[in-house]
Amino acid sequence: MAQQFPTQARVVIIGGGIIGCSVAYHLTKMGWTDVLLLEQGQLSGGTTWHAAGLVGQLRSHANMTGLIRYSTQLYGELEAETGLATGWKQCGSLSVARTEDRMTVLKRTAASARAQGVEIDVITPQEAGKLWPVMAIDDLVGAVWLPADGKANPTDLTQSLAKGARNRGARIVERVRVTGITTQDGTVTGVRTSEGDVKVEIVVNCAGQWARKVGQMCGVSVPLHSAEHMYIVTGRIEGVHPDLPVMRDPDGYIYFKEEVGGLVMGGFEPHAKPWGMNGIPDDFEFSLLDDDWDQFEILMTNALIRVPQMETSEVKKFYNGPESFTPDNNFIVGEAPELKNFFVGAGFNSMGIASAGGAGRALAEWIVNGSPTLDLWPVDIRRFAAFNNNPRWLHDRVKETLGLHYAMPWPNRELDTARPFRRSPLYDRLAAKGACFGSKMGWERVNWFAGEGRKPQTEYSFGRQNWHEAVGREMKATREAAGLYDQTSFAKLLVQGRDATRVLNRICAADIDVEVGRSVYTGVLNSRGGYESDLTVMRLGPEKFLMVTGSAQAVHDADWINRNIPEGANAVLTDVTSAYAVLALMGPNARAILSRITSADLSNAGFPFATVREIDVGYATAYANRMTYVGELGWELIVPSEFAVGVYEALQEAGRDLGLVDCGYYALEGLRLEKGYRAWSRELTPDITPFEAGLGFAVAMDKPGGFIGREVLDGAKGKPLAKRIVQFTLDDGGSMLWGGELVLRDGRPVGEVRSAAYGHTLGRAVALALLEDAAGIDKAWLEQGRFEIDIASERHAATPHLRPVYDPASNRVKADG
Repeated sequence: MAQQFPTQARVVIIGGGIIGCSVAYHLTKMGWTDVLLLEQGQLSGGTTWHAAGLVGQLRSHANMTGLIRYSTQLYGELEAETGLATGWKQCGSLSVARTEDRMTVLKRTAASARAQGVEIDVITPQEAGKLWPVMAIDDLVGAVWLPADGKANPTDLTQSLAKGARNRGARIVERVRVTGITTQDGTVTGVRTSEGDVKVEIVVNCAGQWARKVGQMCGVSVPLHSAEHMYIVTGRIEGVHPDLPVMRDPDGYIYFKEEVGGLVMGGFEPHAKPWGMNGIPDDFEFSLLDDDWDQFEILMTNALIRVPQMETSEVKKFYNGPESFTPDNNFIVGEAPELKNFFVGAGFNSMGIASAGGAGRALAEWIVNGSPTLDLWPVDIRRFAAFNNNPRWLHDRVKETLGLHYAMPWPNRELDTARPFRRSPLYDRLAAKGACFGSKMGWERVNWFAGEGRKPQTEYSFGRQNWHEAVGREMKATREAAGLYDQTSFAKLLVQGRDATRVLNRICAADIDVEVGRSVYTGVLNSRGGYESDLTVMRLGPEKFLMVTGSAQAVHDADWINRNIPEGANAVLTDVTSAYAVLALMGPNARAILSRITSADLSNAGFPFATVREIDVGYATAYANRMTYVGELGWELIVPSEFAVGVYEALQEAGRDLGLVDCGYYALEGLRLEKGYRAWSRELTPDITPFEAGLGFAVAMDKPGGFIGREVLDGAKGKPLAKRIVQFTLDDGGSMLWGGELVLRDGRPVGEVRSAAYGHTLGRAVALALLEDAAGIDKAWLEQGRFEIDIASERHAATPHLRPVYDPASNRVKADG
């Protein structure tokens, strides 16, 4: 007798691909047994079944690498637990380089791998040829070898995870379609299905290509779009054996793996072919799209160069299976900011098999613990906003993101498609002045300004790029005269209500219960004492606060604050980002320039540091916040959007004879690194505490009522720091740092560079790095060590600094007085 369809469950997982089954497996492993997984067809029937099954460990973010390393461990152990084979084979992987630039990438990759504890070797073309004897090597410059990489059978793996979940009590029901999501008071309450309604506490959307549609059922944005992904399977090829490593040739956009004595060859063409513009059919199960040899031609041409035998080998099967891709080529996990207890695990960008084990565990931990247990920002759903879910924008962006898998990862590489997107009121004026724009959270932001007669277009390289001198001029102007920065992309959150002070003081690590008209820099910490954000809180009234935070953090920070407003408290958050432009006027002449267009007293006594005041600026009225991110005298002018152009024109006129220069974000980055200022998601992460970041001074340990994370900091106070953010400069003045480089002490890996730029004021590259040593990192440890930074396998001497290497107080006291 068939088991009756359940009417309630603690957790319902929508989707029976590898991600959904991994979440079910890990939830039950953590003791949550009342788990119901619903699959509209059969398990693995959407995207999973036609995945190539490659498992490459290394990612640019250490925690993302950690998720995949866990996947490899899990896949190696799963058969023994469940009795079902997974097809996991640790055959290793090769990546080859056709050009010197690609070899530089691989050498940088090798250094990053060593920083993350991943075994890797840089090898010659001849050594690569011995590991992969069926390839031509005459055009290769070199390669890297990762012996712990491998491959798996996606369908078998999914079935094994499903069995493991079932063995611990999960119920998996196939041939059930979810038709709706029910909610009450901003919380998910149930799912409607073709078999009846189910009351739930938690819903997990692992619906793959249908995840966006499932999100739309309850007002949750899941920005992904399908694109065609193609590969072929050949007949037997001489020299191909079962232990042949996976091989990637990114310059040819292609990959290979062994299958039954032949090769699977696929890739990621530079210009993808989006699919499913009118929605994905519900019955698209174990289905493929039509062969498209024209689209596949660029991959086939490159494959014949790499494996000449393919010209005479049989093509047994052409697979054209669509997969979902996100706007930034990273997958999506986490609790939706729009709906409580509704989680998402989707958009795996052809990396679902490699990521599934770790991503499933991370999402299960988030569900069980109520918050992430590690820094997941690169894949956090809150990095996107509702506007990222626009279907036309997604369609155009996905044409590019599929190709990013093997695109050259140049330093500061910008995406080109679906732009311009969000624009400041000054966009046209800045463009007319030769601005070269980058993009962050959809905002068009000036990276640098081209000089007279120069094209505002970045020419990428691993050495000094073509904007190097232009940025030097902008930094020099800011240090010696004045720079004007359009920082309109800053997120702005207004918090008001009779309980606003009490609520925010609990959320913020610093004491924000200050006089009206004061501004406070503060961290926002999690229960582990790590940074959920860092921001500036401006007290505009007794119970009115304007919080200015990073461009990428508006959704994340609003969600974090809203979740930590106690039930019944009178405090309301409003995102007012679009209401205000921000113009930062920085440099020793900032006071003189601003004084020409305001009646406000800007003297040090009349307008001290960390003061915010509403003042007249030309014909406009704006908030002026005396704060700096560059280490110079300056004001951030928070201007109603409709007055932004007028204020900009007034400042330009006032600063014409005082050296005022338009500046971009590359200059800002260089200036902040010279001063050692930390940035969220780089130096400040959910895994880093204020003590480790060197920002203990910005924490009010003894304020009444405490703050989130204080208990952890109490326990850590005075103890040796096993992790620490430290500023470095290279000893030579010619080399460039870009971030992600390996840091060595006495020849031993001890950390990685988190942010880097060329410090034109210093005449050498400057960086902030995260160092780790179990015995503790103190002044003596830094002074007694010999430090080097690995730049593409070349070690460069570097000097650590516990105090900012640039300190204007020592050479420009009067400028800020």
